[in-house]
Amino acid sequence: MDPRLSSCGDQRIPPWLKTGIPDAYALGPVRSVISQYGVNTICFEAACPNKRLCFGERAVTFLAAGTRCSRTCRFCNVTKSRPEPLSPTEPERIAGAVRAIGLDYVIITSVTRDDLSDGAAAHITACVRSVKQLSPAATVEVLAPDFAGKAEAVLTVVRSGLDVFGHNMETVERLYPSVRRGACYSRSLRVLEAARRGVPGLILKSGLILGMGETVAEVERTLTNLAGVGCDIVAIGQYMRPSVAHLPVRKYVEPSVFDDLASYAGLLGLVPVCGPNVRSSFRAGAAFHEAKRRRQRCE
Repeated sequence: MDPRLSSCGDQRIPPWLKTGIPDAYALGPVRSVISQYGVNTICFEAACPNKRLCFGERAVTFLAAGTRCSRTCRFCNVTKSRPEPLSPTEPERIAGAVRAIGLDYVIITSVTRDDLSDGAAAHITACVRSVKQLSPAATVEVLAPDFAGKAEAVLTVVRSGLDVFGHNMETVERLYPSVRRGACYSRSLRVLEAARRGVPGLILKSGLILGMGETVAEVERTLTNLAGVGCDIVAIGQYMRPSVAHLPVRKYVEPSVFDDLASYAGLLGLVPVCGPNVRSSFRAGAAFHEAKRRRQRCE
């Protein structure tokens, strides 16, 4: 095992991970619109440490299909319980918030809805189309759940008019049973593969979080698998434990590991967004434009 990924006794947060406390000035304008339109964001529900930076740059990730997830992933801060009914007005409210903030790059993610036959695919599609209707020039990225492996649900979303389809692997195959309860490594790869087949020109994206006990070789194998199914962009960041009830951090990964993995991903043809503070939506717009440039050079 690479010593930079191995577990250690000292779990104090290292200086490279300290981002400061979000201030009211940075959060205020976006928070006001979120409240006005009654929309949910993963930024707050997942307690993302990048809120100050992202909101200051007018970047926000909307959370569709409620705030309660039907899965019990041990790393995630989103509430795990019986999901609430879908709100028929949510697509219009998200679209209104997008226009009020003035977003030109929109990210919509969703809780997992195993209680619904389509996993909320139709609802997510309605959100995309509402945003496109009110803000036709906006680029829309969807960070989707696995829809229990239902290819027809994946196809519903990728044919919604979105610009980027994302589905996060989150971790390496060996750790899936302990980290991603109810998920399946090969199923997640098939979701991305189905999206590629459904809309061949679509930009595909995935993400990983490190520090849960994986090895460098396992991460490299996952990156190779992602490139193999046609993924364009990968985001890699450090796992931060939301509370004592969540999975413990096995290691605070050194920045050099992220640099090495970024180089490896680049050799595979992936656009990497890597660093200790990276989350799947971090610098999403820049990664999208780079992926588009690479795609155009290859055509």
